Amino acid sequence: MTSAVAAFDDSFIPVGATADIPLGDIAPWAVLATVMALILLYFVSTEQGAFALFDGMYVHEYVHDGRHLLGFPCH
Repeated sequence: MTSAVAAFDDSFIPVGATADIPLGDIAPWAVLATVMALILLYFVSTEQGAFALFDGMYVHEYVHDGRHLLGFPCH
């Protein structure tokens, strides 16, 4: 018969121990996430407005509902 203690009797699962993640491991991912968020914010808020990187209205129409959802005026 197995007991309830056997579920936690695994040497690969530390029970009660917490391991801190070093800042050096988090920093590159945090920078990448920030850059990607700023690029997304640019496309939703500014593209096809006063400053545009692409010709036509394709980007504007693609993010049109997102602009209104976030409160950016576009027309």
